[in-house]
Amino acid sequence: MNREHWGRQFGPALLFAVLALFCCSGLASAQYVKDLPPPPPLPIPKPTPTPALKDEDFDVIRVSSNLVMVPVSVVNASGQAVHGLPVSDFRLEEEGRIQQIVEVGNPDQVPLDIAILFDISSTVSQKGFFGFQQRAAAGFLRQVMKPTDQAAVFTIGAESQMVSPLGSAETAAARLSALTAATSPVSTSFYDTVVAASKYLDENSLARRRKVIVVITDGEDTSSSFIQETMAEIRANQRVEASRATSREKLQLQHRRAVTEVQKVVQKSDAAFYSINPGGPSIHLNDMSTRAQRGMESIAQSTGGTAFVPDGEKDLEKVFNEVAAELRGQYLLQYYSNAQMPGTQFRRIVVAVPTHTDLRVRARQGYYPKK
Repeated sequence: MNREHWGRQFGPALLFAVLALFCCSGLASAQYVKDLPPPPPLPIPKPTPTPALKDEDFDVIRVSSNLVMVPVSVVNASGQAVHGLPVSDFRLEEEGRIQQIVEVGNPDQVPLDIAILFDISSTVSQKGFFGFQQRAAAGFLRQVMKPTDQAAVFTIGAESQMVSPLGSAETAAARLSALTAATSPVSTSFYDTVVAASKYLDENSLARRRKVIVVITDGEDTSSSFIQETMAEIRANQRVEASRATSREKLQLQHRRAVTEVQKVVQKSDAAFYSINPGGPSIHLNDMSTRAQRGMESIAQSTGGTAFVPDGEKDLEKVFNEVAAELRGQYLLQYYSNAQMPGTQFRRIVVAVPTHTDLRVRARQGYYPKK
Protein backbone atom coordinates (compact mmCIF):
# COMPACT_ATOMS: atom_id res chain seq x y z
CA MET A 1 0.00 0.00 0.00
CA ASN A 2 1.56 3.28 -0.97
CA ARG A 3 1.60 6.37 1.25
CA GLU A 4 -0.99 8.21 -0.75
CA HIS A 5 -3.44 5.37 -0.50
CA TRP A 6 -2.71 4.94 3.23
CA GLY A 7 -3.30 8.64 3.90
CA ARG A 8 -6.65 8.57 2.16
CA GLN A 9 -7.71 5.49 4.11
CA PHE A 10 -6.41 6.18 7.62
CA GLY A 11 -5.91 10.00 7.67
CA PRO A 12 -9.42 10.94 8.78
CA ALA A 13 -9.39 8.32 11.51
CA LEU A 14 -6.05 9.52 12.81
CA LEU A 15 -7.21 13.14 12.86
CA PHE A 16 -10.32 12.17 14.82
CA ALA A 17 -8.21 10.27 17.39
CA VAL A 18 -5.92 13.26 17.93
CA LEU A 19 -8.87 15.59 18.45
CA ALA A 20 -10.46 13.17 20.92
CA LEU A 21 -7.24 12.92 22.92
CA PHE A 22 -6.94 16.72 23.06
CA CYS A 23 -10.50 17.15 24.32
CA CYS A 24 -10.03 14.53 27.04
CA SER A 25 -6.87 16.18 28.30
CA GLY A 26 -8.65 19.58 28.36
CA LEU A 27 -11.50 18.18 30.44
CA ALA A 28 -9.11 16.57 32.85
CA SER A 29 -7.19 19.81 33.16
CA ALA A 30 -10.40 21.75 33.79
CA GLN A 31 -11.44 19.27 36.46
CA TYR A 32 -8.03 19.64 38.07
CA VAL A 33 -8.37 23.44 38.11
CA LYS A 34 -11.80 23.22 39.73
CA ASP A 35 -10.44 21.04 42.52
CA LEU A 36 -7.73 23.54 43.50
CA PRO A 37 -8.45 25.65 46.61
CA PRO A 38 -9.10 29.40 46.07
CA PRO A 39 -6.07 31.65 46.33
CA PRO A 40 -5.61 33.50 49.63
CA PRO A 41 -7.05 37.06 49.71
CA LEU A 42 -4.70 39.89 49.02
CA PRO A 43 -3.77 41.90 52.10
CA ILE A 44 -5.81 45.11 52.56
CA PRO A 45 -3.52 48.07 53.04
CA LYS A 46 -4.13 49.89 56.35
CA PRO A 47 -4.66 53.66 56.11
CA THR A 48 -2.07 55.85 57.68
CA PRO A 49 -3.60 57.22 60.91
CA THR A 50 -4.28 60.95 60.95
CA PRO A 51 -2.72 62.64 63.95
CA ALA A 52 -5.23 64.07 66.44
CA LEU A 53 -5.73 67.82 66.15
CA LYS A 54 -4.58 69.90 69.06
CA ASP A 55 -6.71 72.55 70.72
CA GLU A 56 -4.91 75.35 68.91
CA ASP A 57 -5.87 73.78 65.56
CA PHE A 58 -9.51 74.69 66.31
CA ASP A 59 -8.89 78.35 67.13
CA VAL A 60 -9.98 79.60 63.71
CA ILE A 61 -13.15 77.50 63.81
CA ARG A 62 -14.09 78.72 67.26
CA VAL A 63 -13.59 82.36 66.39
CA SER A 64 -15.36 82.18 63.03
CA SER A 65 -18.36 80.38 64.50
CA ASN A 66 -18.81 82.73 67.48
CA LEU A 67 -21.46 84.91 65.87
CA VAL A 68 -23.30 86.99 68.46
CA MET A 69 -26.70 88.59 67.82
CA VAL A 70 -27.80 91.50 70.00
CA PRO A 71 -31.39 92.79 69.65
CA VAL A 72 -31.31 96.56 70.23
CA SER A 73 -34.15 99.02 70.76
CA VAL A 74 -33.59 102.74 70.18
CA VAL A 75 -36.10 105.30 71.47
CA ASN A 76 -36.29 109.07 71.65
CA ALA A 77 -36.99 111.23 74.70
CA SER A 78 -40.72 110.48 74.36
CA GLY A 79 -40.15 106.75 74.34
CA GLN A 80 -41.01 106.41 70.66
CA ALA A 81 -39.04 103.88 68.62
CA VAL A 82 -36.44 105.29 66.24
CA HIS A 83 -35.94 103.41 62.97
CA GLY A 84 -33.63 103.75 59.99
CA LEU A 85 -30.28 104.24 61.73
CA PRO A 86 -27.34 102.97 59.64
CA VAL A 87 -24.91 100.46 61.08
CA SER A 88 -22.21 103.16 61.21
CA ASP A 89 -24.21 104.97 63.93
CA PHE A 90 -23.79 102.09 66.38
CA ARG A 91 -20.83 101.41 68.64
CA LEU A 92 -20.62 97.97 70.25
CA GLU A 93 -18.05 96.88 72.83
CA GLU A 94 -17.47 93.50 74.45
CA GLU A 95 -15.36 93.53 77.60
CA GLY A 96 -14.03 96.94 76.57
CA ARG A 97 -12.97 95.84 73.07
CA ILE A 98 -14.68 97.45 70.08
CA GLN A 99 -16.45 94.88 67.91
CA GLN A 100 -17.01 95.11 64.17
CA ILE A 101 -20.72 94.86 63.40
CA VAL A 102 -20.96 92.68 60.30
CA GLU A 103 -24.70 92.92 59.75
CA VAL A 104 -27.92 94.47 61.03
CA GLY A 105 -30.52 91.74 60.69
CA ASN A 106 -34.14 92.30 59.73
CA PRO A 107 -36.40 91.39 62.68
CA ASP A 108 -39.03 90.10 60.26
CA GLN A 109 -36.50 87.55 59.00
CA VAL A 110 -35.54 86.21 62.46
CA PRO A 111 -38.35 84.09 63.97
CA LEU A 112 -39.56 84.57 67.54
CA ASP A 113 -39.95 81.97 70.27
CA ILE A 114 -42.10 83.52 73.01
CA ALA A 115 -42.88 82.20 76.48
CA ILE A 116 -45.97 83.80 78.02
CA LEU A 117 -46.05 83.50 81.82
CA PHE A 118 -49.53 84.16 83.18
CA ASP A 119 -50.19 84.65 86.89
CA ILE A 120 -53.28 82.74 88.07
CA SER A 121 -52.61 83.12 91.80
CA SER A 122 -54.92 84.94 94.15
CA THR A 123 -52.62 87.98 94.40
CA VAL A 124 -53.45 88.85 90.79
CA SER A 125 -56.86 87.29 90.18
CA GLN A 126 -58.39 89.30 93.03
CA LYS A 127 -57.51 92.59 91.33
CA GLY A 128 -60.63 92.28 89.21
CA PHE A 129 -59.63 92.18 85.56
CA PHE A 130 -58.30 88.67 85.01
CA GLY A 131 -60.45 88.16 81.90
CA PHE A 132 -59.22 91.38 80.31
CA GLN A 133 -55.62 90.29 80.91
CA GLN A 134 -56.36 87.05 79.08
CA ARG A 135 -57.88 88.80 76.08
CA ALA A 136 -55.06 91.34 75.90
CA ALA A 137 -52.36 88.64 76.08
CA ALA A 138 -54.09 86.50 73.45
CA GLY A 139 -54.47 89.54 71.19
CA PHE A 140 -50.77 90.32 71.64
CA LEU A 141 -49.78 86.88 70.38
CA ARG A 142 -52.04 87.15 67.34
CA GLN A 143 -50.68 90.62 66.58
CA VAL A 144 -46.95 90.04 66.97
CA MET A 145 -46.55 86.46 65.76
CA LYS A 146 -45.95 85.42 62.16
CA PRO A 147 -46.40 81.88 60.79
CA THR A 148 -42.75 81.06 61.52
CA ASP A 149 -43.01 82.24 65.16
CA GLN A 150 -43.90 80.03 68.13
CA ALA A 151 -45.25 80.58 71.64
CA ALA A 152 -45.47 78.54 74.83
CA VAL A 153 -47.70 79.23 77.83
CA PHE A 154 -46.75 78.84 81.50
CA THR A 155 -48.91 79.53 84.55
CA ILE A 156 -47.59 81.14 87.72
CA GLY A 157 -49.26 79.62 90.75
CA ALA A 158 -48.29 77.47 93.70
CA GLU A 159 -45.85 75.81 91.31
CA SER A 160 -44.63 76.48 87.80
CA GLN A 161 -46.51 74.66 85.06
CA MET A 162 -46.21 74.66 81.28
CA VAL A 163 -49.73 74.33 79.93
CA SER A 164 -48.87 74.69 76.24
CA PRO A 165 -45.52 73.91 74.56
CA LEU A 166 -44.11 75.93 71.67
CA GLY A 167 -46.74 76.14 68.98
CA SER A 168 -48.71 78.50 66.76
CA ALA A 169 -50.25 81.80 67.84
CA GLU A 170 -53.76 80.36 67.68
CA THR A 171 -52.84 77.35 69.82
CA ALA A 172 -51.20 79.49 72.50
CA ALA A 173 -53.96 82.11 72.43
CA ALA A 174 -56.65 79.45 72.82
CA ARG A 175 -54.82 77.96 75.79
CA LEU A 176 -54.51 81.39 77.39
CA SER A 177 -58.22 82.00 76.98
CA ALA A 178 -59.01 78.70 78.69
CA LEU A 179 -57.09 79.49 81.89
CA THR A 180 -59.07 79.92 85.10
CA ALA A 181 -58.15 82.16 88.00
CA ALA A 182 -57.68 80.91 91.52
CA THR A 183 -60.85 81.33 93.59
CA SER A 184 -59.11 80.83 96.94
CA PRO A 185 -55.74 81.98 98.31
CA VAL A 186 -52.93 80.39 96.28
CA SER A 187 -49.22 80.95 96.76
CA THR A 188 -46.99 82.21 93.96
CA SER A 189 -43.84 80.65 92.49
CA PHE A 190 -42.71 83.51 90.29
CA TYR A 191 -38.97 82.77 90.40
CA ASP A 192 -39.39 79.06 89.69
CA THR A 193 -41.65 79.75 86.71
CA VAL A 194 -39.23 82.22 85.12
CA VAL A 195 -36.40 79.70 85.57
CA ALA A 196 -38.51 76.90 84.07
CA ALA A 197 -39.48 79.02 81.04
CA SER A 198 -35.88 80.16 80.47
CA LYS A 199 -34.53 76.63 80.55
CA TYR A 200 -37.34 75.42 78.29
CA LEU A 201 -36.54 78.04 75.65
CA ASP A 202 -32.82 77.36 75.95
CA GLU A 203 -33.35 73.64 75.34
CA ASN A 204 -36.09 73.79 72.71
CA SER A 205 -35.52 76.95 70.68
CA LEU A 206 -33.44 76.43 67.55
CA ALA A 207 -30.43 78.51 66.60
CA ARG A 208 -30.95 81.87 64.89
CA ARG A 209 -34.27 82.51 66.64
CA ARG A 210 -35.05 85.32 69.09
CA LYS A 211 -36.18 84.20 72.54
CA VAL A 212 -38.59 86.36 74.52
CA ILE A 213 -40.21 85.94 77.94
CA VAL A 214 -43.33 88.00 78.67
CA VAL A 215 -44.75 87.78 82.20
CA ILE A 216 -48.10 89.14 83.36
CA THR A 217 -47.73 89.26 87.13
CA ASP A 218 -47.04 91.50 90.12
CA GLY A 219 -43.80 89.59 90.71
CA GLU A 220 -44.61 88.77 94.32
CA ASP A 221 -43.19 85.35 95.21
CA THR A 222 -44.32 83.37 98.25
CA SER A 223 -43.42 79.75 97.51
CA SER A 224 -40.50 79.33 95.07
CA SER A 225 -37.68 76.98 95.99
CA PHE A 226 -35.41 80.01 96.53
CA ILE A 227 -37.39 81.19 99.57
CA GLN A 228 -39.31 78.14 100.84
CA GLU A 229 -37.09 77.56 103.86
CA THR A 230 -37.23 81.17 105.01
CA MET A 231 -41.00 81.34 104.51
CA ALA A 232 -41.36 78.27 106.72
CA GLU A 233 -39.27 80.00 109.41
CA ILE A 234 -41.52 83.06 109.30
CA ARG A 235 -44.64 80.95 109.73
CA ALA A 236 -43.04 79.06 112.62
CA ASN A 237 -41.98 82.26 114.41
CA GLN A 238 -45.17 84.29 113.99
CA ARG A 239 -45.61 84.65 117.76
CA VAL A 240 -42.02 85.63 118.52
CA GLU A 241 -41.46 89.23 117.47
CA ALA A 242 -37.63 89.18 117.56
CA SER A 243 -37.38 85.94 115.59
CA ARG A 244 -39.98 87.16 113.15
CA ALA A 245 -38.01 90.35 112.47
CA THR A 246 -34.83 88.35 111.90
CA SER A 247 -36.65 86.03 109.52
CA ARG A 248 -38.00 89.00 107.57
CA GLU A 249 -34.50 90.39 107.12
CA LYS A 250 -33.34 87.00 105.98
CA LEU A 251 -36.27 86.82 103.56
CA GLN A 252 -35.32 90.16 101.98
CA LEU A 253 -31.79 88.85 101.47
CA GLN A 254 -33.15 85.64 99.93
CA HIS A 255 -35.30 87.65 97.51
CA ARG A 256 -32.28 89.67 96.36
CA ARG A 257 -30.27 86.50 95.86
CA ALA A 258 -33.18 84.90 94.01
CA VAL A 259 -33.43 87.84 91.58
CA THR A 260 -29.69 87.59 90.90
CA GLU A 261 -29.91 83.85 90.22
CA VAL A 262 -33.02 84.16 88.05
CA GLN A 263 -31.39 86.96 86.08
CA LYS A 264 -28.38 84.74 85.43
CA VAL A 265 -30.59 81.89 84.15
CA VAL A 266 -32.47 84.25 81.80
CA GLN A 267 -29.18 85.64 80.48
CA LYS A 268 -27.84 82.14 79.86
CA SER A 269 -30.91 81.39 77.75
CA ASP A 270 -30.31 84.54 75.62
CA ALA A 271 -33.92 85.57 76.21
CA ALA A 272 -35.21 89.13 76.57
CA PHE A 273 -37.45 89.60 79.62
CA TYR A 274 -40.58 91.78 79.58
CA SER A 275 -42.88 92.18 82.56
CA ILE A 276 -46.36 93.69 82.74
CA ASN A 277 -47.54 94.38 86.28
CA PRO A 278 -51.35 94.58 86.52
CA GLY A 279 -51.09 96.04 90.03
CA GLY A 280 -50.90 99.58 88.68
CA PRO A 281 -49.63 102.54 90.73
CA SER A 282 -50.82 100.87 93.95
CA ILE A 283 -47.70 98.67 93.92
CA HIS A 284 -45.82 101.53 95.61
CA LEU A 285 -48.06 101.40 98.67
CA ASN A 286 -46.30 98.44 100.30
CA ASP A 287 -42.73 97.20 100.52
CA MET A 288 -43.41 93.71 99.17
CA SER A 289 -44.96 94.96 95.93
CA THR A 290 -42.26 97.60 95.46
CA ARG A 291 -39.48 95.05 95.98
CA ALA A 292 -41.13 92.63 93.54
CA GLN A 293 -41.40 95.30 90.84
CA ARG A 294 -37.77 96.33 91.31
CA GLY A 295 -36.74 92.70 90.90
CA MET A 296 -38.54 92.46 87.57
CA GLU A 297 -37.01 95.77 86.47
CA SER A 298 -33.53 94.41 87.22
CA ILE A 299 -34.10 91.26 85.15
CA ALA A 300 -35.61 93.26 82.27
CA GLN A 301 -32.79 95.81 82.20
CA SER A 302 -30.07 93.15 82.16
CA THR A 303 -31.63 91.27 79.25
CA GLY A 304 -32.68 94.16 77.02
CA GLY A 305 -36.36 94.06 77.92
CA THR A 306 -38.70 96.42 79.77
CA ALA A 307 -40.77 96.32 82.96
CA PHE A 308 -44.17 97.96 82.47
CA VAL A 309 -46.67 99.14 85.09
CA PRO A 310 -49.89 100.10 83.26
CA ASP A 311 -52.15 102.56 85.06
CA GLY A 312 -55.11 100.26 84.76
CA GLU A 313 -57.19 98.09 82.50
CA LYS A 314 -57.41 100.75 79.80
CA ASP A 315 -53.61 100.87 79.44
CA LEU A 316 -52.95 97.14 79.41
CA GLU A 317 -53.66 96.70 75.71
CA LYS A 318 -51.53 99.76 74.96
CA VAL A 319 -48.58 98.18 76.78
CA PHE A 320 -48.93 94.95 74.82
CA ASN A 321 -48.94 97.01 71.62
CA GLU A 322 -45.70 98.69 72.71
CA VAL A 323 -44.03 95.33 73.31
CA ALA A 324 -45.21 94.07 69.92
CA ALA A 325 -43.93 97.19 68.15
CA GLU A 326 -40.58 96.94 69.91
CA LEU A 327 -40.06 93.29 68.97
CA ARG A 328 -40.86 94.05 65.33
CA GLY A 329 -38.74 97.20 65.18
CA GLN A 330 -35.49 96.13 66.82
CA TYR A 331 -32.04 96.41 65.28
CA LEU A 332 -30.42 92.96 65.30
CA LEU A 333 -26.71 93.76 65.54
CA GLN A 334 -24.51 90.81 64.62
CA TYR A 335 -20.76 90.49 65.17
CA TYR A 336 -17.99 87.92 65.55
CA SER A 337 -16.55 88.24 69.02
CA ASN A 338 -12.84 89.03 69.22
CA ALA A 339 -12.78 88.69 73.00
CA GLN A 340 -9.78 86.92 74.50
CA MET A 341 -11.69 85.51 77.48
CA PRO A 342 -11.56 81.71 77.71
CA GLY A 343 -14.38 79.42 78.72
CA THR A 344 -18.04 80.28 79.16
CA GLN A 345 -17.87 83.08 81.72
CA PHE A 346 -20.17 86.09 81.38
CA ARG A 347 -19.09 88.67 78.79
CA ARG A 348 -20.28 92.25 79.21
CA ILE A 349 -21.39 94.21 76.18
CA VAL A 350 -22.23 97.89 75.75
CA VAL A 351 -24.19 99.31 72.80
CA ALA A 352 -24.38 103.04 72.09
CA VAL A 353 -25.21 105.54 69.35
CA PRO A 354 -22.53 108.19 70.03
CA THR A 355 -23.69 110.53 67.27
CA HIS A 356 -27.22 110.74 68.72
CA THR A 357 -26.91 111.84 72.33
CA ASP A 358 -30.65 112.51 72.53
CA LEU A 359 -31.53 108.85 71.90
CA ARG A 360 -31.70 106.04 74.43
CA VAL A 361 -30.47 102.52 73.63
CA ARG A 362 -31.82 99.37 75.24
CA ALA A 363 -29.87 96.12 74.84
CA ARG A 364 -28.81 93.21 76.99
CA GLN A 365 -25.86 93.82 79.28
CA GLY A 366 -23.96 90.72 78.21
CA TYR A 367 -24.15 87.03 77.42
CA TYR A 368 -22.79 83.62 78.34
CA PRO A 369 -20.98 81.91 75.41
CA LYS A 370 -22.35 78.50 74.54
CA LYS A 371 -20.14 75.48 75.06
